[in-house]
Amino acid sequence: MIIRAAREQDFAGFLGLAAEVEHWFGPMVEEPGFHRALHKHIGRATALVAASHGQGLLGGLLFGGQAPVHRIHWLVVAERARGQGVGHALVAEAMRRFGPGPGTVEVVTFGADHPGAVAGGARVFYERLGFVPAESAEPGPEGGSRQVYRLAVGWD
Repeated sequence: MIIRAAREQDFAGFLGLAAEVEHWFGPMVEEPGFHRALHKHIGRATALVAASHGQGLLGGLLFGGQAPVHRIHWLVVAERARGQGVGHALVAEAMRRFGPGPGTVEVVTFGADHPGAVAGGARVFYERLGFVPAESAEPGPEGGSRQVYRLAVGWD
């Protein structure tokens, strides 16, 4: 597995990843706004992919923000690759690109009552990386609850 900046030819692979999680996140594959966001992140080199020869994309991550607050906007690991370190590798590469800090990394993930919180393992995943739950966020497009998670980085 390699982690690298996404390229335009990865666009279809991102849509394939999105299709796997639309039941949790809401519509993306056919949404022009999602397409624009993907192209924008790819063009700015703020889109990462986990790729494996012959297996296509194993995961994708969109990130942004500006020091001292960085954000993980979207992270999806293909169902066939979950539990294999793909998400961790993508987050580690995004963190490397954020720089040494000090600062904060934020991500909005499922609220505790959202079905994707348990089935997708997102909350436990971020907690294992050291993120801590913070305030509630606006509901997702499918109407499910969301919560901000934060991680302080680069503090001595």
